[in-house]
Amino acid sequence: MISIEHAKQMAKRLRTVLEARGQEVTHSTALELVAQQLGYKNWNTASALLPQETTPNAITFESPIPIVRMFDEAKAREFYLDFLGFHVEFEHRFEAGMPLYLGISRNGLNIHLSEHHGDASPGTTIFVPMHNIELLRDELLSRQYGYGRPDIVQQGWGKILEVHDPFGNRIRFCED
Repeated sequence: MISIEHAKQMAKRLRTVLEARGQEVTHSTALELVAQQLGYKNWNTASALLPQETTPNAITFESPIPIVRMFDEAKAREFYLDFLGFHVEFEHRFEAGMPLYLGISRNGLNIHLSEHHGDASPGTTIFVPMHNIELLRDELLSRQYGYGRPDIVQQGWGKILEVHDPFGNRIRFCED
């Protein structure tokens, strides 16, 4: 995976190659060009989303996995699997008839759903930065989900597509 440091090195090499060809560019311009080549809107976005390089024995964190409360397994599967297009990573019950703990994922987004009292509170909001929000909206609308037809709302800083699950939780898909 490309890190911020790797992207900066790419920008430095780009400047060197362009200067050798008589095309002088600033470091800032080279960073912007590299960010666009990597699929980001600009360098600010790339530097916010690209991982930092870590040193050995450093404290590091991975992407958090939100735990969302659910109360009805069938409704949860209808919403998260059938409508949103997630797939099941794992299912866990301590024994038959006990609450379900369900791990789901889609394209790098992981969510855990839990029937366990105390794991999470209903009314949670998950903020999900993403790319190609229009494609997601079109996909969701094509599924004709009976309890929602989400649409994109343009904000001053970007686009939001918000969906509400049957348990009062929200997922805000966002693209800047």
